[in-house]
Amino acid sequence: MSNKVLLIATGDTIAQRPGVSQVATGKDLLTHVGPVAAEVVVEDMLAEPSWDTSVTTMLAIARRAHAALTEHGFDGVVVTHGVDNLEEAAYLTDLLVGPAAALGGIVFTGATRYLDDLSSDGPRNLSSALAVAADPAVRGAGVLVCFDDELHAARWARLADPTRPAAFTSAPYPRLGAVVDGKAALVASPPPLHQRPPSEPESDVAVIRAYSGMTAAMVNAVVDAGARGIVIEGSGAGNVPIELFATIMELTHWEIPVVIVPRVPVIGRGTTGAELAEKAGAILAPGMTAGHARVALMVALGHGGVRAAREMFRR
Repeated sequence: MSNKVLLIATGDTIAQRPGVSQVATGKDLLTHVGPVAAEVVVEDMLAEPSWDTSVTTMLAIARRAHAALTEHGFDGVVVTHGVDNLEEAAYLTDLLVGPAAALGGIVFTGATRYLDDLSSDGPRNLSSALAVAADPAVRGAGVLVCFDDELHAARWARLADPTRPAAFTSAPYPRLGAVVDGKAALVASPPPLHQRPPSEPESDVAVIRAYSGMTAAMVNAVVDAGARGIVIEGSGAGNVPIELFATIMELTHWEIPVVIVPRVPVIGRGTTGAELAEKAGAILAPGMTAGHARVALMVALGHGGVRAAREMFRR
């Protein structure tokens, strides 16, 4: 008996055809791929363009993936998604699905070229993603990102080049694996599965990029606008202006956590400047992108404040 895979199609580049006003449906996409060694059930989800993806849409994807594996008998889930915010949507799904990922593969894919381009990468990406989602080898590996036959753990995947088929990288972490002869070939150990959070994520988390001469007024402005948490992308390996330290201390006292990430994820503790900010109350996340950190902070704030955030990033 073949495995059953749910295809959640959200449109975007993989489904777009210049000159044709109607976006291809999930069923249309399947006509562009070869035979699939699984029964594929298609669900089209109305979604914004990836560059404007709402938290509501990301939550809907995560909930549907979880229900597909735990309630509706699917052996795998594939989500087609635009590349702009794919890493955030995939990681949020990873966090919210939690241990249920042991029941089947969950794979996000998409395309950097339109469906009817001469060198469209969408059909191959979709074919590979469907094969991987149905492969028992990826059960328990968490949510995966599949582009150009490369497999990345959602926890590590980040957009490297939105114009090339090999759009994503895991650097500085290892690529999880590849698609070889229609199977998942894992070459690295995936990160451990997350515990499923007990409550809904907090959506109002702001991301600010630090810059030379930045003042505390920029941070205070987003708090005044209602932000429950803040992610600051520091310069280099996570440095932020010294002028922000007092504000970080105040916000921590007010139960508004401040997470600091580097421009590019690094392995290790980061720099002296980041450690000084940590002494002021900041939470360091040197191995994460700003997008990943925002999603993790959203989940943590759903069931707590600074303490819950510290525990989330400690894990």
